[in-house]
Order: sequence, then structure tokens, then C-alpha cells
Amino acid sequence: MRTSTDRILTTHVGSLPRPETLTQLMHQKMEGKPYDAAELDDAIAAARREIIDQQRQAGVDVVSDGEVSKTSYVTYVTDRFDGFAGEAVGLDLAEFQDYPETIHHVTADPGMQHAQAPNCVDEVRLRDADAVHRDIAAFREALTGVEPAEAFLNAVSPGAIAMYMPNQHYPSTEAYLYALAEAMRYEYRAIVESGLLLQIDCPDIGCAAHLVYPDKPREEIVKNVEMHIDVISWAVADLPADRIRMHICWGNYLSTHHRDIELRDIVGAVLRAAPQGLLIEAANPRHAHEWAVLQDAAIPDDKILIPGVIDTKTNYIEHPELIAQRLGNYASIVGRDRVLAGTDCGFGTLVGMNWVSPRVVWAKLATMAEGARLASNRLWPAAA
Repeated sequence: MRTSTDRILTTHVGSLPRPETLTQLMHQKMEGKPYDAAELDDAIAAARREIIDQQRQAGVDVVSDGEVSKTSYVTYVTDRFDGFAGEAVGLDLAEFQDYPETIHHVTADPGMQHAQAPNCVDEVRLRDADAVHRDIAAFREALTGVEPAEAFLNAVSPGAIAMYMPNQHYPSTEAYLYALAEAMRYEYRAIVESGLLLQIDCPDIGCAAHLVYPDKPREEIVKNVEMHIDVISWAVADLPADRIRMHICWGNYLSTHHRDIELRDIVGAVLRAAPQGLLIEAANPRHAHEWAVLQDAAIPDDKILIPGVIDTKTNYIEHPELIAQRLGNYASIVGRDRVLAGTDCGFGTLVGMNWVSPRVVWAKLATMAEGARLASNRLWPAAA
């Protein structure tokens, strides 16, 4: 994994706004309506190429494929695995119990309205082993002629699958998580062996208190977070840690988030995870202060911090100076070479979900790059 050897590198969490034509075609498919499969494939390929170019134009160093081929960062697994069926009960977010009047921000979103998640009703087994290889090949082809610092592909964590696709088959949560980990190991390995960076998306870690285990006491929630982390580490135990990054967030949806678990409660578990790169939500008003938590944490010497320095739920375009300040805070903890600039979450988590206007997304990424330049000038003054 590239580090910031002479300047702060920039990256993001993965998903990016899909073109409207692609969104409409994917919604038609999800709704069971007639659609042209060849037209959909062409639209995905065109969107992938366009999004790679847009990332580079915005100043993003470590790029993704935008997750343009996926219906969401998690439910794509139902196209690849057997064992899922039916329709899961909608998520009960704890903060909506306190402020039910805010739920319309979520339910009115087109992406949420089209969200589909089944239950786990049988043994989880890999059905389409070629799917991840198609993703890799398509991404490689789209990268032709482009020279980013590095490129990464997203894959979902076992815990995130379990969070959205409830267990109705396995004898325990732990058994379900390890079954999912066993199923996902093939995808994780394929991405790493392709030469791309693997990013494992783990919202289940941050969402433990207000979504995954909302009725449990805090001590039990933390133990469950540790279990989720251990499952991830087990799944990638035979892969090089320096080719893997993991994303931790508290849910990419517009709400109060006042029930989010504190980073200080889970930081010990997070820091013992196997992946080297840690992309942690850190820009929005609920979590921006938590950089200070890491000042007192025992951060292993091999960890690379990739804090979110721009928010992904609002149309505010952050000032480059704020971004530079945030990056400076993290550099003061682990050193300038172990910090990259990142985003709080994705910008296209679900098909049709665009909390941030697509044009503003690219402006935000460009201002992140500018903030990283400011920070670099201060952290490498001789090169400025």
C-alpha cells in the first residue's frame, strides 16, 4: 500500500454518483421491469471509464471503479451467493425512536425506496465465482492509459451482510458471521491477488450500538464489535495486511446520529484488526472531534490512517484550510507518511442515493485534493 512519502495522498471510500441513465436502467432491473441487458452492460462500462477520469481530474490519487456495477455496497452479494431469499424487515434505527420526525429524510430518498435486502434462509454458498473476476478485468481495462498512485476494489464485510440480511438459518450470530467470512474469502483473495488494493467495508462496526445490537448493554456491544473484527481478521489471515484497508463508519444516512457509539469505546478493537489501512469517518459534526481519541490510543506502527476529511451527507463544500487542519491533526499523531486524505463514506452507497448533488461531489473531492496540497506544503516545507 502506497504511503504519503513526499505529500499527502488522496483517496475516498469507493462508491460515486452513477449517471442518471445507468441509475434508471438499474432501477428497472431491480423492479423486475423489462430492460435491455446489453444497454445496461454498456452503461456500466461507460460510467466506470468516466468516473475514473473524473477522479483523476479532481485530484484523487488512489481510485476506485465507483462501484457502478453494484446495486449497493452490500446487496450485490445476493447475485453471487446462494442462501438468501425473501425480504428482510426494514432497519430500525435507534435515533428515529427519539426523533421520529426526521425519518422522512431517509424514507424519501430514491435509493432507500429501491433498497432490497433478503434474509439468510440456507447455507451461504458461492454461486458465481466469476463475478469478482469480471469486476477486476473490467476495472483493469478501464484503467488503461490512466496512472493513479494505486487502485482499489470494494468488498463488503461479513458483519455488514449480517446487519442487512438477518440470519434465519445458522444456530448463532457467530456461526453466521464465520459462514459469511468463509464465503467472502474467495472474493477477498481474488482482489488482492489481482494486484489491486482490497477495501473491506465495515459499517457494522460503527453501527453496533444504534443498529446492530441496539438493546444490548455497552459492554456486550463492545464484545460483539470485537467478534466482528476477529471475523474480518480471520477471513484475511493468509493475505498480506499491507494490501488491505477497511472502512469504518456509523451509517451513511442523513439523521441525528446521536445514538452512535463513541470511537473511544471501540478503538481498541479497531486497531487490532488485520488490515493495514483504516478509513474512519471523521469529518461530520458527530465524529469530527474524535481525532483526539487516537492521541491516547496504542496505534500499531504499521497502521495507516485514512480519516474522512470531507462529509458525504451534505452539500457543504469544505474549505481547503479545514481539510489541511484535519490532516495535520492526524499527522501529529502517527507522522506525515502514515496519513492519507479520505472521505467519511461513499457518495453512491445505493443506486439512486445521492445525499450530495453529483456535481458537488466532484467539487468536494477537488477541495480535498487542495486541502491535501496545503497540508503537504506544511508537512514537507522543503519541497514546497
